[in-house]
Amino acid sequence: MLKRYLIAGLLVWLPLGVTVLVIRLLVTFMDKLLVFIPVQYHPDTLLGVHIPGLGVVLAVLVVLVTGVIVANFFGRQLVAAWESLLGRIPLVRTIYHSVKQVAVTIFSSQGKSFRRVLLIEYPRKGIYTLCFQTGDAVAEVMEKTGKEVINVFVPTTPNPTSGFFIMLPEEDVQELDMSIDDALKMIMSLGVIVPGGKENPVIQEATQELSDALRGEKHDKEIK
Repeated sequence: MLKRYLIAGLLVWLPLGVTVLVIRLLVTFMDKLLVFIPVQYHPDTLLGVHIPGLGVVLAVLVVLVTGVIVANFFGRQLVAAWESLLGRIPLVRTIYHSVKQVAVTIFSSQGKSFRRVLLIEYPRKGIYTLCFQTGDAVAEVMEKTGKEVINVFVPTTPNPTSGFFIMLPEEDVQELDMSIDDALKMIMSLGVIVPGGKENPVIQEATQELSDALRGEKHDKEIK
């Protein structure tokens, strides 16, 4: 019984603790953006007290204002001039244009990147894994293989930001009805969270024990 209550308690505090830790790290990182503000205009100087999270507000405002500026003709001309300048610097040019192309592809509502959850046999036949389509393969690859090939990203567990890029014939790919969010949850949870499936028995039992304990039903059953 003690073990079950311990697991139930961990199920409450562990996700909460990790969430607080991640948010704290993000807020601390974003607060470092305040160093770009002159000391005399720094919020800590004006208010006389440190307020955590102002860096997040500053970052959101900068992104929002930038979006407003580049949405008009004058702003687009500024961006074009800026990109032309960066395009003359060899290393910077490669990094900047690569990152921009990826960002445009991902955030485009008409793009194929990360719009489909796929099931493939990887790393060998008989072993299945989830992946995401990132686009269509280049024409040269299709000409060489003689097949309709697509680009896919196979994420690693539990960190889906790293993984492998592979090209597969579309006939070897099965599209799933699973949403992108559900697929990411399944990957990050090491398969513990299964979309549309039964909850892990250990978690389900521990959750039920916690629920019974909170309602006092467990104690009543033991007395009977």
